[in-house]
Amino acid sequence: MIDYLYDGTFEGILTCIHHHYYTEKASGIFHKDEYQSSLLGGCMEVETDEMKATTVYEAIEKKISSYDLKRIYKAYLSNDPNKETKILKYVVLGFQKGSAVSLLHGNPIVFDIQSIEKKVNVETERMLQFVRFSVMENQVLYAAIEPDNDVVELLHHHFCDRFRNDPFIIHDVGRSKALVAYQMKWYLSEFQAEDIPAYSSDEQEYRHLWKHYFENISIKERINPRCQKNFMPVRYWKHLTEMTTLNTV
Repeated sequence: MIDYLYDGTFEGILTCIHHHYYTEKASGIFHKDEYQSSLLGGCMEVETDEMKATTVYEAIEKKISSYDLKRIYKAYLSNDPNKETKILKYVVLGFQKGSAVSLLHGNPIVFDIQSIEKKVNVETERMLQFVRFSVMENQVLYAAIEPDNDVVELLHHHFCDRFRNDPFIIHDVGRSKALVAYQMKWYLSEFQAEDIPAYSSDEQEYRHLWKHYFENISIKERINPRCQKNFMPVRYWKHLTEMTTLNTV
């Protein structure tokens, strides 16, 4: 058995799974930039092959299910340090059990992927609540986020439907990438701090109004910081307009 090293892409993981079946069994799949070699076994860097990746993609969809294909993709978007090897084990089990694999809740392989998927789903739901847009030049809406997991693309359906005729950018600051959308069409792009558009002349007033509204709807006698932190984790406060000072623009 051998450790396969990949380039960090989902297609790269699928290519490694293809090699697991047609080259040599994999003991694990690891990101090539984070891999620490071991004296116990060898490793091989796998070049991503679109054809091999497509073959595995279609096989998962046909022989397991489209539901499980989405599940492992969400696992890929997670920040779990062993996600690649867990995906490999799940796919191998899935090819053995078919669509019934998702029902094997007591199986540790299935439990691992279920747990990762749940974390990604929870954070996606939180992002839908905590994204705060600013009005930039040319009336582009811009929001900065720093999620633990790589969930920015999972936000496209909700916000494309919400802002059907408004161009918007959701910027994952930590990963230097962004969801860019307009009129129900979207794509992912590399995005750096210097790419952020300038604020519109009205943005400061918009922020002032929102903070004023937020402060005045609260009942001071019933403020519960512990409860607030449970529903609005502190790690997200950095990009919440109502939790920041007005001099940020």
